[in-house]
Amino acid sequence: MVLRNLGPLLAIAGLAASAALLTAQSVPSVQRAAETIVASEIHDRIAVIADDSMRGRATPSPELEQVAAYIADQFRSFGLAPGGDSGSFIQHYAIRRLSVDTNSFVMMMGRGAHGHWLLGRDAFVAFGQPPAEPVTAPVVLVAGVPSDTAKPFGDVPLTGTIVIQVAPAQLLGNNLVPIIAKAVAGGVRAWIAVTNIPAQSFAQIARNSLAPQYEVAGVSEHGFLPTSVYVVRDSAAMEVLRAAGEDVAALLAPTAVPGVRPLPGFTATVDVRRTVVGAASAPNAIGILEGSDPQLRSEYVLFTGHMDHIGVPSSGEGCAPVGADSICNGADDDGSGTIGVVELAEAFSRLEPRPRRSLVFMTVSGEERGLWGSSYYASHPELPLASTVADLNTDMIGRNPADGVMAIGKEHSSLGALVDSVAARHPELRIRVIGDTMPQEQLFFRSDHFNFARKGVPILFFTTGLHPDYHRPTDSVDKIDAEQEARILRLVFYLGLDVANATARPTWNPVSRRQIVEGAGQQ
Repeated sequence: MVLRNLGPLLAIAGLAASAALLTAQSVPSVQRAAETIVASEIHDRIAVIADDSMRGRATPSPELEQVAAYIADQFRSFGLAPGGDSGSFIQHYAIRRLSVDTNSFVMMMGRGAHGHWLLGRDAFVAFGQPPAEPVTAPVVLVAGVPSDTAKPFGDVPLTGTIVIQVAPAQLLGNNLVPIIAKAVAGGVRAWIAVTNIPAQSFAQIARNSLAPQYEVAGVSEHGFLPTSVYVVRDSAAMEVLRAAGEDVAALLAPTAVPGVRPLPGFTATVDVRRTVVGAASAPNAIGILEGSDPQLRSEYVLFTGHMDHIGVPSSGEGCAPVGADSICNGADDDGSGTIGVVELAEAFSRLEPRPRRSLVFMTVSGEERGLWGSSYYASHPELPLASTVADLNTDMIGRNPADGVMAIGKEHSSLGALVDSVAARHPELRIRVIGDTMPQEQLFFRSDHFNFARKGVPILFFTTGLHPDYHRPTDSVDKIDAEQEARILRLVFYLGLDVANATARPTWNPVSRRQIVEGAGQQ
């Protein structure tokens, strides 16, 4: 007999294995563990880490270290094993503070024309880590924003090139992240955007960009864009682009047609010189609950959330006062997800017997500066990523009460169908699991799960989305819907239990794996 589709049979077998262990654990035991996740405790714990005394938990800061120590104490009290440095619950990573030399520049030249754009005056670094050495490469022009996101560059070769993009400022946003990521996967060395930011605003941004900036040491790829992105004043680029046969004003017009084409005979150069002017470190807090199965305990289910926020105005992370309030407390972003990890750790620690796979609970830092802590862990894992079967990430799950939660990334792996089935089995939670309702925000690239996804770990990212208090001092604990958050976390608890107990590991959608994992250069 020919088995045309093994998927349903394998799924049934996996559920049967989970059900067998669930019987051993007993339904009352699981229910009692889930019921330790309660609204009052969520509210009280968020109030601790989002208190004014924590000054917004900037990375790095003494207050962020205090939060990490608080979480480590919580993990210790639950009986978790330490997963950090030297037998501790804390993994520290080094940070350097670098100053940009005022002679740093980006440049384009060819056919006798020369555009030389000094950082701090005609250009600034928008994202990413500049190359350690100067880079010169042929130019590919991107006019506007490619409309074909699946194949944004058509058949134009990208290997060893620098992109010069000419596009209106209003088009340069989060929608560019996946396009630039595809460009880097295709071999692009750097990305230079020529745009029409008003002169006064451009001058201020450019000046501010010369202030010393932090960078994680020992990690070659930082955050969601593993390359450097620069912005250049449109007026400064007109002459050299005119020599290439391009009309900057026409390319910036609302009626301009997007396109991608090489510019034969033209090269671009990135030469950014930096000096180390200081050093610091930042923490990740990690606790481990060893699994009960002799074979599967060497595999891991990871639960993550970021414990940092953007601090106070002097932290340099974008916190701006609202009236007399100048502390960006980050109760939802991401006090809610951080305490979610703590609540899940406590719930699982109450479960007997323990799940078959081991569970890793990690609150990271530096997310607001570019996914630093998760990037460092993904490059320096305390436990092998090849043995990490899933990452369930919680970031901003405490607002927008609608009895629903986005499970971003559910289309990319078997975790999507699994979370739907968990929600269906637990109608008492009254939680609707939906996909990404904010595609324009490119949320898939903007939280810590992304660093694990591109390393090959199947992920789900749980969030209730953005709101008007995002990155403002008004993101305070009194606005948290702790009752809804408790129900969301119980959903994640039941999902994590299924993943930990199933015989089979979660699997990628093959197309998604090619785009996200293999496209990122991580086999």
